[in-house]
Amino acid sequence: MTPMSTAVRHFPLYIGGERIDTGERAYGLSVRTVLDPGSADTVRLLHLLREGSEAELHANPHVLCSAALAAPEHGQDALRAAAAAVPRLREIPLEARIGCVQDLHQAFLDHREELSHILRMEGCPKRLAEAQSHVLLDLVRPESLAHARSLLRQEITTPRHTIVLQRQPDGVVCIDPPANTPGTGLVAALALLAGNALVIRVPRSCASSLSYALHEILIPVLEAHGLPAGALNVLCGDYEVLMEQWLESPLANSIYYFGSSERGLALERKCVALGKKAILELSGNDGVLVWEDADLDHATAALLESFYGSGQGCIIPKYAIAHPAIADQLFDRLRTAAAALRPGDPERSDTVLSPVLRATAFHRCLAESLAAGATKICGGTQIDLRGEPDPQGLFIEPTVVRVEGFEQAENVPAVREETFFPLLSVVVPGDGPGLLDRCIAFLNANKYGLRNSLWTEDPKVIERFSVAVANGGLLKVNDSHVSHVSCLPDFGGTGHSGGTHGELAYPFLRTSRLQAVATATSRAHPWEAAVGAPSAEV
Repeated sequence: MTPMSTAVRHFPLYIGGERIDTGERAYGLSVRTVLDPGSADTVRLLHLLREGSEAELHANPHVLCSAALAAPEHGQDALRAAAAAVPRLREIPLEARIGCVQDLHQAFLDHREELSHILRMEGCPKRLAEAQSHVLLDLVRPESLAHARSLLRQEITTPRHTIVLQRQPDGVVCIDPPANTPGTGLVAALALLAGNALVIRVPRSCASSLSYALHEILIPVLEAHGLPAGALNVLCGDYEVLMEQWLESPLANSIYYFGSSERGLALERKCVALGKKAILELSGNDGVLVWEDADLDHATAALLESFYGSGQGCIIPKYAIAHPAIADQLFDRLRTAAAALRPGDPERSDTVLSPVLRATAFHRCLAESLAAGATKICGGTQIDLRGEPDPQGLFIEPTVVRVEGFEQAENVPAVREETFFPLLSVVVPGDGPGLLDRCIAFLNANKYGLRNSLWTEDPKVIERFSVAVANGGLLKVNDSHVSHVSCLPDFGGTGHSGGTHGELAYPFLRTSRLQAVATATSRAHPWEAAVGAPSAEV
């Protein structure tokens, strides 16, 4: 396999408007270090990571970037810089903040091709890298920002008052993006719209795409608009060190965390005890209801999104409920369509599969699910890059299992727990009175709550689903489960997906608080305003 070349950059820390280098390095590596582990370049890279020079590492075709590693004092400096920027950011008019963020649209367009290339080199399949770029562009379109403006400030006129409903920023917002899709840290950066100052951690294990986007796209736009030094601070460092600083420091107001439910919910409890706000983007276990009159071609295509990134994403379908009248037809379509998905080089193909990080967990979950009564429809074999069976292969065939009835489904791990591998469970409930309500009750009983979606042509079913499904931050009807919807955020959920205060999450709303200003437009004595004018009636 011949690696494609890409410019190797070095990214310093960015604190208080200054670019700061350190003697320690993290290196962003190409996915080819795992796709072709026996190559001479990979073997040499392993040696260089132990004792090579920076020049030698930059010359290795599997190295995408280097990033300066933060020491503990850099984390404290970043918090102080952000706190100093907050009062000045609050003085910047909303329109000016919106104008700054709007300029990101052209900046993303200018860098879209190279950012997509870096995402693919990190291991994100080509089609999914393009989808991520589309989301970033859509979030900063004029119409999206016009919607943000309407949510951040509203005016109401009454006979005696002009009322302004406005959002006040939390202050210093610390962002910890996920290591598997670090680019989502850019979505959280929309907290800038509310007037917050940000400290963003770049995961040292996956530094390339987020570092590139921050240093080559976001920082230049903020500097061009003259935002205060400290409005954005970028650190590449260890999670444990920086998170401890954020929790302990009185300068950190909110922590925006992406990660597992177990770790996130524990973090929420710590934040509450310390008087901080936790904004959580955690695990997902999304459900899809396919009704008896569904467009099965489109519903099948939407269910295949379960295998995007080999199932290693939060907002993809994890399980489905199939109306018994169409269940067999749906399984036939899924079996054929899933078998057509094959591994491939993420740079050169339209594959949606990527190497599976938790193969052992997949095999354990599948075995436990089959033991609990599920039936395997297709898949389940570990394979290599060519799609051939290989017990040590990096990929796993897209796998579909059938589960009979809701009672059995309650005991199938693949249905009730988040799966982070290419495994789709399809529950077929028994027919009979109240079937729709039983389906909705099952969706609502899910302890996670990112998205749920529905496929049907019946307006009454759509209405019932829309009103009665309380679980989840976003409901989709007759649409791709994962696709971005203009003017809506991609994240936010309930239960174990979003924590105690989880909901659909606009970053600029979750990192601000509502304040009202009421200005009297006509004079009245305060006593009369409080208790009313004297009445002539006895």
